[in-house]
Amino acid sequence: MEEHTILSVVTGSRAYGLDTAGSDVDRRGVFAAPTELFWRLDKPPTHLDGPLPEQFSWEVERFCGLALAANPTVLECLWSPLVEKTTAEGEELRALGPAFLSRRAHQTFLRYAERQFQRATPAGDGPVRWKHIMHLLRLLISGRHLVETGEPLVDVTPHRERLLAVRRGERTWAEVTAWREELLAGLDAALAGTPLPEAPDRAAVEDFLVSVRRRAL
Repeated sequence: MEEHTILSVVTGSRAYGLDTAGSDVDRRGVFAAPTELFWRLDKPPTHLDGPLPEQFSWEVERFCGLALAANPTVLECLWSPLVEKTTAEGEELRALGPAFLSRRAHQTFLRYAERQFQRATPAGDGPVRWKHIMHLLRLLISGRHLVETGEPLVDVTPHRERLLAVRRGERTWAEVTAWREELLAGLDAALAGTPLPEAPDRAAVEDFLVSVRRRAL
């Protein structure tokens, strides 16, 4: 995987501008398996963990499929400000970023944020998981920016202090709920005037993938 990595970036709190003294270094990457491996009965893996802690990589075809579906975790890899490794193919992939974007991001960001909210508010008397609540709000901030401007937002430093206060549990549930509702309303309102196209440019992505496969022969 290391030999065939075309892109490796740092994501998570360090890319978001939300890191603290104890923050991990979350790495995400893309690798292009040799084309001949796809001719075998046993196909190459679609993703791999490691070799470093908190490192995860997708095979380029799987990555492209997820990005076309507006997966927030995958899209942020293309806009992360912290690039650790890139090849010519990796540069092409990052330059192709706008081709993956579409209005379906409105629903995927809402769905991912709601999933975070459910994980953070356990039933019964369990403690609120404030870190997940913080990331719910971060996702909504990023999603609203994407729908409003047509470009994903990874670094949320302007919101850092307010978000970290949520993570520390220094905001009341009423304050957090009000912020969440404000962001949800803003995300919905932005859809009417969004510059995002109805569908991603699947043909451009497929041309890139075919080119990568040919070069990997």
